[in-house]
Amino acid sequence: MKELAEKWFEPIESGEKYVRNIPDEPLQTEPRLLRVEKDVPVSVIMKAYPIARRGEPNYYVADVITEVLSGGQSSRLHQKLVKEQNIFSQIDCYHTSSVEKGLLVIEGKVLPHIAPEEADLAIQVEIDKIKQEVVSDIELEKVKNKIESMIAFEDLSLLSRANNLAFYELLGDAEKMNEELENYHRVTASEITAYANEILTNNNSNTLYYLAKQS
Repeated sequence: MKELAEKWFEPIESGEKYVRNIPDEPLQTEPRLLRVEKDVPVSVIMKAYPIARRGEPNYYVADVITEVLSGGQSSRLHQKLVKEQNIFSQIDCYHTSSVEKGLLVIEGKVLPHIAPEEADLAIQVEIDKIKQEVVSDIELEKVKNKIESMIAFEDLSLLSRANNLAFYELLGDAEKMNEELENYHRVTASEITAYANEILTNNNSNTLYYLAKQS
């Protein structure tokens, strides 16, 4: 494989290294709310909060927060807002961070009998809990075990491994791929509380009510 790689690629001259110089957006200082009505089958609420970029310590904290809130059927948002309170048919929490700073997004499909303001308030109750109550050791361990499994299974695929190596080289150092698991293991419950209080604030929120038109 090495001989073939050298045969076909070694004669090709390296290109100039691209230096990224993307300015950060200014800090958000007030909440944003948009209400839209469309001919769609279900109403959706989306709440988005700016967070750190990939590779920064708080990126890993934010990723753990998304798993605590909606990492599977036993997660907080699903248990409280889907199963117990019957407000959403489905709700997820994920993030969009990559090379640039991203967003922590909470997205839920609202049941027809629920007003968007009521659904929004229910989400806020769960946000307040993760800001005020320290995540338990058991809950944190469960999330970290899930992340470790995901990283291990990703590494089984040669294509996935190649993609990850290329991405970390883009971030500046392919070797950092080997540090990912340890970065997650270093996340503490107190860091989750601190970062949740930093990012999940009203002035840092962007809310979209994407509502089905009433017939």
